Amino acid sequence: MTATTTTSSAVDSVMLKEPAQNSLNRGSTPEVRATVEGVIADIRERGDAAVREYSEKFDKYAPESFLLNKEQLEEIIARVPEQTIEDIKFVQEQVRVMAQKQLESLSDFEIETMPGVFLGQKNVPIQAAGAYIPGGKYPLLASAHMTIITAKVAGVERVAACTPLIQGEVPDATVAAMYLAGADEIYLLGGIQAVAALAIGTETIKPVNMLAGPGNAFVAEAKRQLFGEVGIDLFAGPTEVLIVADEHADPFIVAVDLLSQAEHGPDSPAVLITTSEELGRKVIEHIDTILVDMPTRDYAGAAWRDWGAVHVVATLDDAYILADEYAYEHVQILTENPREALEKMHDYGALFLGEGTCVSYGDKVIGTNHVLPTRGAARYTGGLWVGKYLRTVTYQEVTNTESSAFFGELCGRASRVERFEGHARSGDVRAAKYRGTTLPWSDHTFGN
Repeated sequence: MTATTTTSSAVDSVMLKEPAQNSLNRGSTPEVRATVEGVIADIRERGDAAVREYSEKFDKYAPESFLLNKEQLEEIIARVPEQTIEDIKFVQEQVRVMAQKQLESLSDFEIETMPGVFLGQKNVPIQAAGAYIPGGKYPLLASAHMTIITAKVAGVERVAACTPLIQGEVPDATVAAMYLAGADEIYLLGGIQAVAALAIGTETIKPVNMLAGPGNAFVAEAKRQLFGEVGIDLFAGPTEVLIVADEHADPFIVAVDLLSQAEHGPDSPAVLITTSEELGRKVIEHIDTILVDMPTRDYAGAAWRDWGAVHVVATLDDAYILADEYAYEHVQILTENPREALEKMHDYGALFLGEGTCVSYGDKVIGTNHVLPTRGAARYTGGLWVGKYLRTVTYQEVTNTESSAFFGELCGRASRVERFEGHARSGDVRAAKYRGTTLPWSDHTFGN
C-alpha cells in the first residue's frame, strides 16, 4: 500500500487511503433538477390528480385517499411487535427530553431601554409543519422521532407527516412511530409528490409552513426548489462520518464505526484522521476483512472504495484543524481525552465523544437529533432542533410621550440622510404632537 503526502489543506497529512472519487457533487444534477421542477409544476396545476399519478408511477400506489384514518392506523399499529412499540416509546422519550431542554434554554424577554420604551422578544411556533420520513431500502422510523416530536415540543399545532411504501408494503413500525410521536395527519406518500403536496397544498392536503426531514436526491432538490414558498429545516445530502483517533483507539472499533455509516449508501463518505500510522493501517485491514460478509457491503463497500479516506497527521491539533476543513455531519472522537474536541473543534453537525459513544446511537436511540447538516453546511448551520420550529419575533411599545418625541426627531434626521421622507414624517408628527413643535411640510396642528 502506497502512502501519499497531501498539502492541499492547512495541515500536512499522509494519506494511507485516498478516495477513488475526487469530490461529491454538492448540488443536484441537471436531470434531477429538471425532474423535480416538472413534478412540482404539475402538482401545482393539477393537485391531487397529479399526486396520485406520480405515486402510481414511482411507488405503484394510488389509493382513494393517502391519509390514514383512525381504523387503518389501529390496524397497522396492531401488527407491530410489542417489543418494538416499547422501544419506540423509550427512544421517543429520550428525544422529547432533549427537545424540552432545548426549549427551556430559549427565553422570552422584555426590557425598558428608556422611560416608557419597551422592547421585547417572543419565540412563537410555526402553525403547520410537514415531516418527511424516508423509506427506500431502509425504513427510517427514527426520523419520525426527530421531526415530529421536536415540532410538537416546540408547540407546532399541526404536523402532517408523509412516508412511502417500502417495496409495496406498508412500513408498519414507521407508521407506529409517526403516530406515537404525535403526528396530526399521516399520509402514505413519498418522494417529490409528498413534499410538493405538503408545501403547495392540494384539494385534500392543506399546505404547511415548513418542511423537515431527510430524503433522497429528489426529495432534497424538491425542498430546495420549494424553499421560500415554505421554510425548510436544512439542505441534506449523503450521510458523512469522520473519526479522529489517536494511538489509544481500538482499530477494530474504528473500522466498525466507519462502516456503520458507509452502509447508508454508496455515496456516504467515511474518513479517518489519526496521529498513528499503525492504527490507520490496522483500520484499513479490519475494514477489508469485515466487508467480506457484511450484509450491507453493496453500499458500504462502494462508499468506502469511492469516498473513504485515511489521513495520518503529526498532532491532534492538526487532526482537529483538518476535521474542521471537512465540516462533516458526524464527527466521532476516539482519543485519550475526547472532550478536548469540544474546545478545539468548530465545524461539525454533531460530536460523538469517546469509545462509549457512537454515531449509531445518535442516529437511532440516544435522543439528540439526527437530522444534521452535510456537504460542508456545518460551516454555517447546526442540525434540526426545537428552535427550527420557532420564529423569534420582536415587539416594541413606546408609552412615554417625551421618549416618543425624542425618537421622532431622531427618526426624522436619520431618515432624511437616507432620503426617506415618508419615514421622516412619521417621526415628525410624533415630535410635533408630543412637544408642540410645528411641521415644516404641513400646516396641520395637534390640539391639546
